[in-house]
Amino acid sequence: MNISLSDLNSCPASVFVDHLGGIFEHSPWVAEAVVGQRPFASVEALHGAMVAAIDAAGDEPQLALIRAHPDLAGKAALAGELTRESTSEQSGAGLDRLTAGEYARFHELNDAYKERFDIPFILAVRGHDKHSILKAFETRLANIPQAEKTEALAQIARIGSFRLNDLIGD
Repeated sequence: MNISLSDLNSCPASVFVDHLGGIFEHSPWVAEAVVGQRPFASVEALHGAMVAAIDAAGDEPQLALIRAHPDLAGKAALAGELTRESTSEQSGAGLDRLTAGEYARFHELNDAYKERFDIPFILAVRGHDKHSILKAFETRLANIPQAEKTEALAQIARIGSFRLNDLIGD
């Protein structure tokens, strides 16, 4: 369902949060943090405000936001328990059509990543396929924890941008 930026700028706060509460996975607090900054001149300005709210939130809310994301090709995906947005994003990258061996590799990498960083691996998968996702997994496992937290937040911002642009029409 699309909504115009004009309608978002003028709707009641609760409606704004209802529409934008899922832009950042299971984290309506991000939309709540920016509702008072309306009107937004553009989708980019809205996205910038939302990312700034995440940046200003501090370590604990940021880690909670990161941990709200599902594993790529993980158990939640297999059980059909992802949000509509995550389901669409993962299937768009072909993660719903993996072989048994590929699922096993994703589970192995998810587990190794969580063991090393204590957060799920996050990648804005739009434009990726299973091969480039696996390569990113393997490359990022070599990062240091602070760099990986920063990268996870950058990927979340990218995902949010895609989702906002999908939601907001003229």
